[in-house]
Amino acid sequence: MKEAGALLEQMNDRSREVFRRVVEGYLLSGEPVGSRVLTRTLSEKVSAATVRNVMQDLEFLGLLDSPHVSAGRVPTQLGLRMFVDGLLEVGDLEAADREKLDATLGSNTDDVGGLLDRVGHALSGVTHGASLVLTPKHEAPLKHIEFVSLSSDRALVVIVFADGHVENRLFTPPKGQTPSAMREAANFINAFADGKTLAELKTTMAREIVKRRQELDTLAAELVESGVAIWEAEPDMSARLIVRGRANLLGEDAAEEELEKIRLLFDDLERKRDIAEFLELAEEGDGVRIFIGSENKLFSLSGSSLVVSPYMNADRKIVGAVGVIGPTRLNYGRIVPIVDYTAQLVGRLIADRQQR
Repeated sequence: MKEAGALLEQMNDRSREVFRRVVEGYLLSGEPVGSRVLTRTLSEKVSAATVRNVMQDLEFLGLLDSPHVSAGRVPTQLGLRMFVDGLLEVGDLEAADREKLDATLGSNTDDVGGLLDRVGHALSGVTHGASLVLTPKHEAPLKHIEFVSLSSDRALVVIVFADGHVENRLFTPPKGQTPSAMREAANFINAFADGKTLAELKTTMAREIVKRRQELDTLAAELVESGVAIWEAEPDMSARLIVRGRANLLGEDAAEEELEKIRLLFDDLERKRDIAEFLELAEEGDGVRIFIGSENKLFSLSGSSLVVSPYMNADRKIVGAVGVIGPTRLNYGRIVPIVDYTAQLVGRLIADRQQR
């Protein structure tokens, strides 16, 4: 199958307009678009038979599909991709939508998690889809770290940040650890930890372990090395992913087959099996990106579309993402500027908090 862009270039004006009208009609109504409807809207006055011939050609190219023998046409996934990439007209953000999103900031006394939760609610409300907000990892400078032995094969690392935030993470220590070895490891780490972020500490510790291995007891060295890996490992993703508006995808008139696909989607989200990929998707390109149906494995089973954009902190580093999940017949022209504005809004929020 030829790429969508190449197909679009090969189409004449009539074919391009018929295709665009079919897609726009489908996105608006969710129903197949017939030739008789198109003859009343085309800029060129042609017969219904001529339009049917054009639609048959577009179907042969894999851009349109006919759900029933006598019905009109709907766009295929390839057709939607070609429309989004080459023919989509993105509108301006509506004032009412902007006001609803701006209102989520409210009081600046809220914690970041609470603010982003409100942003997720607002994003779901204005788009009538399900919203995803991937919150940033905590990257404040460290104050100190402690190891606490819980059992022979279970230990707790307590990470205290300079801003007062505390994280407790369970991990499996190397065999044979003793309380004294844990204290030695903690003392060694804390000599370098103050004022560094976890990422900076990881780099420093890797260098210091090589340089000063003989000064460390073997067990303590193993604990330091395993601890470095534990701290940099992703914490529970469920604490970082905010999902709101699920009910918007479970309408009463949805077919049972569609409902089951949506349930599968949210089962995946609940297990957080592929959520790390959500941020990776956003990081692969600047600005808003659109994934349709099986283009992304996370949403392939449900046949949903994802409109996603990364947001950055004050250092222009991508630290999270916001997105909207909906049926493939999303109003992309309206959703794209909403997601784009929300990402900018969250970026400003994170940057303001970072600079305080």
